[in-house]
Amino acid sequence: MTIIESSAVVNKSISEVYSFLSDLNNHQQLMPENIYNWSSTTDEARFTIQNMAKLVLKVSSRVKNTEIVIIPAEEAPFPVELKWTVSATDDGKTRVTHKISAELNMMMKMLASGPLQKLADHQTSKLQEI
Repeated sequence: MTIIESSAVVNKSISEVYSFLSDLNNHQQLMPENIYNWSSTTDEARFTIQNMAKLVLKVSSRVKNTEIVIIPAEEAPFPVELKWTVSATDDGKTRVTHKISAELNMMMKMLASGPLQKLADHQTSKLQEI
């Protein structure tokens, strides 16, 4: 199992951050420019990664003001789970951790680890801007 993680502190309350992340419609704002054909609902998102694959993701679980777990709703190029965890800081901000867990064989690990880390970093960075 390959684990890719990115964390950030967001200058918003835990309920605001959790509410934003729990609605997959909002995740389009966190995506890099190589994502297109985006369509989503609160619980599901469909999109294409340029020159790679089409993905359909769905929320598999939500724990209010704690975590959101997202998994493929249809067959993906490899088994993957995206988990957002949120926790309050002492100064009223929110610590956010985005963890991508993927089952990658050695070849896929060489090809996908870098782009997955960039994705996780990009999404947590964009979340700080929103």
